[in-house]
Amino acid sequence: MFKKFIFSAILSILTLGSTFAAGFPKPKFTATFSKNKANAGDVIEIIIRFDVPQGFHVFSEKSDCPEDDGPMRASIDFKPNTTYQLVGKFVGVGDHMVKEDEVWHCSSGEFLDKGEFRQKIKVLSTIESIEMIFNGQICNESGCDNIRDAVIKTPKLNVTGKIEAAPIPVAETTTESTETTTLDTANTSSANPLATTAGAATYKFENGKGVCHTKTFNGIQSAESTEDYMGLFILALISGFAALLTPCVFPMIPMTVSFFIRNKNRKIAIRDSFLFAFSIIAFYTIIGTLVAYTFGATAANWVSTHWIPNIFFTVIFIIFAASFFGAFEIVLPSSIVNKMDKQVDKGGFMGPIFMAITIALVSFSCTGPIVGTVMVEAVQGGAMRPIIAMFGFSLAFALPFGLLSLFPSWMNNLPKSGGWLNSVKVVLGFIELAFALKFLSIPDQTYHWGILDREVYLAIWIVIFTLLGLYLLGKIKFSHDDDVPRLNIFRLGLVITVFSFVMYMIPGMWGAPLKALAGYLPPLSSQDFHANAGSHSTGVSTICGTPKYANEKLHIPHGLEGYYDYDEALACAKAQNKPLFIDFTGHGCVNCRKMEEKAWSDPAALKILREKYIVVALFVDDKKIQLPKNEWFKGNASGNMITMLGDKNAEIEQCYFGKTVQPLYVLMDGNENLLQPAYTAEYFNFKSEPFIKFLEDGATNFKKIKK
Repeated sequence: MFKKFIFSAILSILTLGSTFAAGFPKPKFTATFSKNKANAGDVIEIIIRFDVPQGFHVFSEKSDCPEDDGPMRASIDFKPNTTYQLVGKFVGVGDHMVKEDEVWHCSSGEFLDKGEFRQKIKVLSTIESIEMIFNGQICNESGCDNIRDAVIKTPKLNVTGKIEAAPIPVAETTTESTETTTLDTANTSSANPLATTAGAATYKFENGKGVCHTKTFNGIQSAESTEDYMGLFILALISGFAALLTPCVFPMIPMTVSFFIRNKNRKIAIRDSFLFAFSIIAFYTIIGTLVAYTFGATAANWVSTHWIPNIFFTVIFIIFAASFFGAFEIVLPSSIVNKMDKQVDKGGFMGPIFMAITIALVSFSCTGPIVGTVMVEAVQGGAMRPIIAMFGFSLAFALPFGLLSLFPSWMNNLPKSGGWLNSVKVVLGFIELAFALKFLSIPDQTYHWGILDREVYLAIWIVIFTLLGLYLLGKIKFSHDDDVPRLNIFRLGLVITVFSFVMYMIPGMWGAPLKALAGYLPPLSSQDFHANAGSHSTGVSTICGTPKYANEKLHIPHGLEGYYDYDEALACAKAQNKPLFIDFTGHGCVNCRKMEEKAWSDPAALKILREKYIVVALFVDDKKIQLPKNEWFKGNASGNMITMLGDKNAEIEQCYFGKTVQPLYVLMDGNENLLQPAYTAEYFNFKSEPFIKFLEDGATNFKKIKK
């Protein structure tokens, strides 16, 4: 039973894309009128009802929390027309006030099982339909998810008579009115003394629809860059070779090759062996294609930053590690394997094809965790990544079968099976355990949990790889291991490599940058103590005032001062007459950390950023920081109601620059004119020289514009 559960959990990696993209279940809303017929001038009610999924609750509009604190209150936007007028504000019916002690220390209204909202209206003439937009929050014990832009429509209401409509203030439509807006700006000011034409509360809109204005430099919006698939392909290739060295696969290589070369007709033997190899490649590549179709490119950001898939991946990797350590075997149901094996006996062209599938299924107990590891890494990007990953894995996996069939004498040089094969599995188990920590770290940063600060993460990795070194020395044994009476040269080399890696990580406990691990560790700002703290600070403030969200666990690397809000940074750039450096970044962005450690860290780059630019870090994956309600707006690029800081930053990036990748670096003046095209990390190749030139060219162009 447990083995079947493990098998189901692993296969669910291939099918959970659409589930992940959907998030929590959402209520279904229905709207009716309190009367089926009415006379002009009557006051009736719109009744909005919905069911709450079992185990969940939906917040109502009632709350005694401070205005910008507590759970997200329900809001309903009523699309105005000339057939009705709103009377008062909508109210929840049947909700219960619940004390939110653990988080907010205030009370909010909650609906369980069923919910109902009512809004009084004055009927003016026959109503074809009233359209409403609901925004709110649904939660259970594990967390919350936003209900965004749920469209609700009433049926037709026949009205006797007609009354001319009078203008109605929009502010009366909801408990907190929100307009359909855009990232373009209007010439009004806000309460912020640094407010400029870019304030979130002053966005313009045309005919109720937001309009994005693309920003370009000499006609170029942003430099086109192809995604770096080579690194993923190499990782998959290495994983495929590692799978060959497991005890489920390696002993089958000579047996499988012997099956083909025993045919006296050499041409048929070679044909069957290559058909077998190509079938393995096709089998895994088809799996990759199915995963790519399931996830798609649009779900990649959700998969890579949301807590649900990352916690799932963490658990899966721990299960993989336990399997490699010998706690249990992950096996496929025998009925599937037996059906494939029967097809092999038919021979002909189909025999090698079904043999390839049989080998893939039989070896699943060893290859499953490796394939799963590659696939988890692949789904966190574009739609092509799973296909490329599975092609790379299967190419390495199939290569020995094809080559050994072509050159059978090579089999004499293969090492004999033995205990070393189980050692390969255990080593992979330690690596799986280390990777599990990486996936736990991502939601820890995006949701500001504070569980895995940098020194805690490093301490666990140091322990894991120390235990791996002791295992390779033979000081630790698992149930299926043989004794290690002496070390061979290869094993000694591995021991030296592992302990050298441990020694390299230890200074990181005191703040050493560890550039080789850039992107795989939590940022230095999460570390409670590091010896280099403040070493980059000049002691003189280079910004206009205390930034918004400065105490929300957001950071700018290397002690640089700056902002975390686009509008505020733009205002400061105008006030100081400096260009603006925009860093579209993310808590879980590996390439962002690599650029910061390898390009930003150059003293020349830091000097330019500190002295010549106003720096703003726009975190697009932050899941914690909520915008003040007067800054909520309807996004054009996403089509969603923007209520979170991370969503606002993602909207700006996509709306202005047509990108969803991080990091994206943008240089502009105070009037939002680009000083260079926007560039991604691939353009700089993680090197400081092109990054410094990018900054210098932007500063030079800014001086030309000033003149």
